[in-house]
Amino acid sequence: MFATFFYQFSIQAVNPLMNGYAHNLGISSAFAGIIVGVMSITSMLLRPFAGNLTDRISKYRLALIGGSLCAISDFGYLFASSVPWLLTFRIINGVGFVLCTVCLATWMAFLVPRQHLGAAMGYYGLLNALAMAIAPALAISVYQILGYKFVIMLAALSAVAMIVVIQLINNRAKPSIKLEGQHFKIIQWDALPVALIFSLLSIPYFVTQADIVMYAQERHLNITVSLFFLCYSLALIAIRILLKNYFDTISFGIWFSICIIATIGYIILLTIMQNNFEMILAAGLMAVGFGVMVSVSQSTALLLAPLEEQGLANATYYLGSDIGMSLGPIIGGILPTVFPLKFFYPVMLLVVPLTAILYLFNRRKLNAAVQSN
Repeated sequence: MFATFFYQFSIQAVNPLMNGYAHNLGISSAFAGIIVGVMSITSMLLRPFAGNLTDRISKYRLALIGGSLCAISDFGYLFASSVPWLLTFRIINGVGFVLCTVCLATWMAFLVPRQHLGAAMGYYGLLNALAMAIAPALAISVYQILGYKFVIMLAALSAVAMIVVIQLINNRAKPSIKLEGQHFKIIQWDALPVALIFSLLSIPYFVTQADIVMYAQERHLNITVSLFFLCYSLALIAIRILLKNYFDTISFGIWFSICIIATIGYIILLTIMQNNFEMILAAGLMAVGFGVMVSVSQSTALLLAPLEEQGLANATYYLGSDIGMSLGPIIGGILPTVFPLKFFYPVMLLVVPLTAILYLFNRRKLNAAVQSN
C-alpha cells in the first residue's frame, strides 16, 4: 500500500504542472497539450500488454521495472529542454505508470485471501485516493515557492521510495500456474461488463474534474471550488474505512443501486448548487457514487476472472477507467457548445439508464461474484 502511495504521488505531483513546465521551457501550447496527453494515451494502449505480462512475470520484477521507469522519466524531465526529449520521457512515464497500476493492484490481490479481496481493494483505493488528494495540492503550492524542478525532484524521489518499499515484500508473487500454452488476450471477457459499467459511471466524475472551475465561473457561483475535491477525498477516505468489512459480503447489485442513487443525487446538486454547503454535499455524494464504485468494480472484476488471468482482469478494469478519463474532458468540452450551461449536468444523467441496462443483462454473474468467493 505504501508502494502504491509513492508511485501514485510521483505521477499526480507532476501531472498538474506539466503544461506549465512545458510552457516555461518555451514550448508552444499545441505541443504542450500533446506532451500532457501522450502519457494517458500510452498507458491506455499498453493496458492489455501490461495485463498479460502481470500474469506471466513475477509481480516484484514488473513493479521494479515500472517504478524504475517512473523515476527515470521524472529525473529526465529535469534535464529535458526540447519537445522530443520531453515527449520521450512522458512516454516512458506512461509505460511506468501502466505497469505500476496493473501490477501493484494484482500483487495486492495475490497477497490476500479471496474472501477478503474487497477489503484489500478498499485499502488499495484508499492509498490511491490519499496520493491523488495530497500530491496535486502540495505540488501546486510548493512550485509557486520553490519552482517546477523542486517538485519534479520530489516526484522522482517518491518513485525511488516506491522501488525501496517493494524490497520489503517477501512474497514476490511469481505466477503459480503455467501459462506457456495460453494465447495473448486484449480483454478479460468476464471482467468486461464491470469495466463498461465503471467507465460510464466515471464520465460525470472526470467531466467534473476537468470543468467544475469553468462551470462555477460561467454560472457566477459564489462557491470555493478548491474545496470540492478536498471534501470529496476526505469523504472517500471516511467511507472506505467505515465500509471496509462490507465490500466482501454485500453483492454487486446492492452497491450498484446505492451508487446509482448517489450519482443522480450529486448530478442534481451540481445542477442547482448556489453555495458551499450544496457543493460539499455534492462532493460527499460523488464519493459514494463514484468512489465506492472504484473499489467494488475492481474487486468484482478480479473475483469474476480465473486466478491465471488476474492481471488481465485488472487491465480490463483500468481500461474502463481510461475510457472514462478520456471521454469525460471531451464531453465536457463539447456540451457547452451544444446546450445552454443549465443543461451541462442534467445531460449526464443519461449514464444512469445505460449503466442500468448493462447491469440488468449481467446481474446474475455480477451478484454471484461475492457469493462464490
